[in-house]
Amino acid sequence: MKKILVANRSEIAVRIFRSASELNYRTVALYANEDRFGVHRFKADESYLIGKGKGPVAAYLDINSIIDLSKDKGIEMIHPGYGFLSENAGFAKACESNGIAFIGPSSDLLGKMGDKIEARKIAEQAKVPTLPGTKDAITDRKKALKTAKSIGFPLMIKAAFGGGGRGMRVVKKEADLAALLDEAQGEAERAFGNSAVFLERYIPRAKHIEVQILGDKHGNVVHLHERDCSIQRRHQKVIEIAPSINLPEAVSQSLCDAAVKIAKSIGYYSAGTVEFLFDLDTHEWFFIEMNPRIQVEHTVTEIITGIDIVRSQILIAKGHKLHGKEINIPKQQDIPKNGVAIQARVTTEDPEKNFAPDYGKIVNYRSAAGFGIRLDGAMGDTGAVITPYYDSLLVKISASAQDFNQAIQRLNRALREMRIRGVKTNIPFIENVINHEVFQSGDATTTLIDRSPELFTFKRRKDRATKLLNLLGETIVNGNDQVKGRPVPKMDLPLIVPNYDPKLDKPAGTKQYLDQHGPEKFASWVRKQKRLLVTDTTLRDAHQSLLAARMRSFDQLAVADTIAQNGHNLFSLECWGGATFDTTMRFLRENPFKRLKRLREKIPNVCFQMLLRGANGVGYSNYPDNVIRGFIKHSAESGMDIFRVFDSLNYLPNLKVAMKSIREDTDRVCEATLCYTGDITDSNRDKYDLEYYVKMAKELETMGAHMLAIKDMSGLCHPNAAFKLVKALRSEVGLPIHFHTHDSSGIASASIIKAAEAGVDAVDLAISSLSGLTSQPNLNSIINALKSDKRDTQLDLKFFDQLSIYWEAVRQFYEPFDTSPKFGSAEVYRHEMPGGQYTNLREQARALGLGKRWPEVVRYYHEVNNLFGDIVKVTPSSKVVGDMAMFLLNKGVEPKDVENLEPGTAFPESVIDMLSGGLGQPKGGWPKKIQKVVLGDKKAYTGRPGTKAGKVDLNEVRSELKKKVYGEVSDDDLYSYLMYPNVFDSLIQFIKEYGHARVLPTPAFFYGLKVGEEISVEIEEGKTLIIKLIYVSDPDEDGKRTLTFELNGRARECVIIDKSVKSTSKRRAKADSANKLQVGAPIPAMVSSINATVGQKVAKGDKLLVLEAMKMQTTVYALTDGVVDKFEVQIGDQVESKDLLVQLR
Repeated sequence: MKKILVANRSEIAVRIFRSASELNYRTVALYANEDRFGVHRFKADESYLIGKGKGPVAAYLDINSIIDLSKDKGIEMIHPGYGFLSENAGFAKACESNGIAFIGPSSDLLGKMGDKIEARKIAEQAKVPTLPGTKDAITDRKKALKTAKSIGFPLMIKAAFGGGGRGMRVVKKEADLAALLDEAQGEAERAFGNSAVFLERYIPRAKHIEVQILGDKHGNVVHLHERDCSIQRRHQKVIEIAPSINLPEAVSQSLCDAAVKIAKSIGYYSAGTVEFLFDLDTHEWFFIEMNPRIQVEHTVTEIITGIDIVRSQILIAKGHKLHGKEINIPKQQDIPKNGVAIQARVTTEDPEKNFAPDYGKIVNYRSAAGFGIRLDGAMGDTGAVITPYYDSLLVKISASAQDFNQAIQRLNRALREMRIRGVKTNIPFIENVINHEVFQSGDATTTLIDRSPELFTFKRRKDRATKLLNLLGETIVNGNDQVKGRPVPKMDLPLIVPNYDPKLDKPAGTKQYLDQHGPEKFASWVRKQKRLLVTDTTLRDAHQSLLAARMRSFDQLAVADTIAQNGHNLFSLECWGGATFDTTMRFLRENPFKRLKRLREKIPNVCFQMLLRGANGVGYSNYPDNVIRGFIKHSAESGMDIFRVFDSLNYLPNLKVAMKSIREDTDRVCEATLCYTGDITDSNRDKYDLEYYVKMAKELETMGAHMLAIKDMSGLCHPNAAFKLVKALRSEVGLPIHFHTHDSSGIASASIIKAAEAGVDAVDLAISSLSGLTSQPNLNSIINALKSDKRDTQLDLKFFDQLSIYWEAVRQFYEPFDTSPKFGSAEVYRHEMPGGQYTNLREQARALGLGKRWPEVVRYYHEVNNLFGDIVKVTPSSKVVGDMAMFLLNKGVEPKDVENLEPGTAFPESVIDMLSGGLGQPKGGWPKKIQKVVLGDKKAYTGRPGTKAGKVDLNEVRSELKKKVYGEVSDDDLYSYLMYPNVFDSLIQFIKEYGHARVLPTPAFFYGLKVGEEISVEIEEGKTLIIKLIYVSDPDEDGKRTLTFELNGRARECVIIDKSVKSTSKRRAKADSANKLQVGAPIPAMVSSINATVGQKVAKGDKLLVLEAMKMQTTVYALTDGVVDKFEVQIGDQVESKDLLVQLR
């Protein structure tokens, strides 16, 4: 059987094999050692290693070895493909001398047309216009510099013996000439083995048009119409179109005629491409070069003509005539031109990093297909490894249709259909190009990409599955920091979700009443209700107290629909704000605003209620007034209805801005709050007596409150106190009263009943399985207790019992955070610690190794409160008391001894801030002695802290944030960032790396998967991933473990560094991006040259070294003036992105 060897690799080799196989030839591949896993090796009938020890590119340029191999293996014909030796006349001559047919033009023709200078002369002899430029190839640098100046600027430097955009530079001004000439000649030498270049005039507004020709050895030449190759980057074609769009027919015909004329004038045979520039300003056209080989973009011509160009090349080499039965090319006038075809080159380049080549293993490859789509590739497959040694082309996608617009639509569809994971690709960039209005108009020029910065604004690829697998892998190998070191719960209770019928409506509720009537009438309606209105706190405060604010939206959203359908008689759902705002970002990796909106979408009928810390918003310090107002407005727009606004010291000036904003900037309910502490029934504790609370309530009414909340954070308002307080408030103010308490004492349900008897309008309760102790009283039990009573809640007990079974099963997922006491205790009346503070402080004590000293922590908390003058303790003031208690306990200082310490002694920042007036003023002010010890010489200030905070320029912050957030900055992002800048930054980085963790089931999020365990993950409506862990490898010498998953039934891998394993291999240091004396690698690449020496003085912008990846050179420059102290690399070293290359001093 006859054999054809392809002296090339990858895509073009496979393309040639296919045509050769159709002609019944046995195909032979050759490969370099670095290319031994290349797909072309397996596609061939035979394959052989070539160029041992010569390097990845030089192996394919080893003419002697290729000829020797061909003779040894009985090769009849050699096809050079494109690139490498395809235009090397010496290679063609070697084939001819050894009796091997070269599939291409003769060595003589190659010598003429492969030499760009000679080709220009031939065109001129054929009376075809050429661009002004050098007549002969130039290798001498001085001569090139001199000649360039005579041509003028701008000009183009081109490699004389090659193509593909390599060895090509545009020189816009004389000052750039020398450096660009060196780069072009160096690149030409490496790519083509010859540094010769020629220089020609550069046309700024040009279309690059090329004509495909075929000629045989009998003098017959035809053209296969023209292609538009104007879409180029770095002088390399990105997208090609056949035929050209909007090119005048007369110009098209002239170009085709000129191409045939040139070919015939030299007796050209085989495939070739004659290239022209069409000047849109002058309508002149010029011959620029001829490529005597197959082109990358030959596919689009094959599609519109139906002619297999590679097959034709082989048969021409055999001596057949173009119009004979073997090749069967129609006469010129009969060659078809059917429809339009567009080819896009998909490369492994990262368009977000200036198209830096990317390499590594393809972890998932899903190809486009279907009507009108042709794919030409070789390395595109799951598991394929992309190396840094070769061209970055991965696959060519060609789309064809009846007209240009349909072809664009088809290509767009194909690009969206592609899924390539593990390496970056230029697909987002191609999508931008083909959707650009200039491209779609058909008037694109060679500078479209250079002149269109909008092409480099990318819609981020979601890549959700890969990111989630990496998150699961990280959790499996290294654990979730939140639960690390704790036993995994049994989680053996079944998860039973109460029934929801999507066919039934979600009945109207309080949300509809508020929307229809406004906050004033809503408050009046509340005041008139005979039934006890109930707020369910299960979605926020209940889990804050019991589960240390770790409840995920995954578990909330699972029952949101059924709550809306069956719990519509609830007064409200407390579901947002307070401590859960930052913990949502910090621990659960969710955006709190988006969490609110998702709940709102599923529960459209019950009012949502939030906890707003007055001037502190949802933070722990004061914010400028415009930030608070903006936050409130956006919260209302996002779905919030009732703002329970409070101050942690009951310092009313801190509430003014928030209350005013709620009334003026929204149409929502302002529920102003008095925070309860002490005991109004104890005459010995008269600092916070009944008169104090009544007076405060009247002031809040005057300030514009719609409702009044009693916030008993510590559960101190026992039954008699609750009755007395509610009775007094109902008689003294005209506002509805809303009672919030905690069951730390174990008798808070009695306080609820007594408050109801006293006429309280609404109360906060938690579902039974998440109620009691540091949480709220039992909702289910109160429903039952008031059944048939005049204060009957009118809530469906059966449904809430079902809901309790669900939450009971969910609670087991959070067992590591379930640190509340196991029983109620009167101890709370002594230490007065809020419920949420209790669980958080206990968790903090455990983390600091003080778990066994918990009784001391409690004592310190009580004594620190007295040290501060017996203050109202609500977040953030309660947190400050806790911070001080932990600080003193760690230091071994008794609270009573603090006043004896040296003024200005170091204390926690939160303590310094509070005692300097950062949270406002408590009743009676701060103890002067303690204030002096803590503040030292720092001056305390009185008055509203918000007045000290300067107005924030929100547009400036938004611009700053845009550098961190990909794409437009939403108000969700803006206000999350303003509340907690560092926490939000961390969230953004997490999402960029791991995606949206909220979609994972809670056990998987906290504990990962066991081998053999399978989960379903709904990443969006109608899209579900089925993930199963198959295998976890042992760590390698770098401490890396390979995890094998099944993703939707297909194998996927991820590699995770086991942080518990000490690596035995040496890794390169990374450059510090903030230190300009450290120069890092911008891309993964090989060091190809070093251009400075140790001890050399360099200026900012001086060339230090050159990196090369996939034949693309990247010059690395000094970032600042300095002296070269040390090179961390040598020529030939392989480096990763950000590796330290050079150290300056």
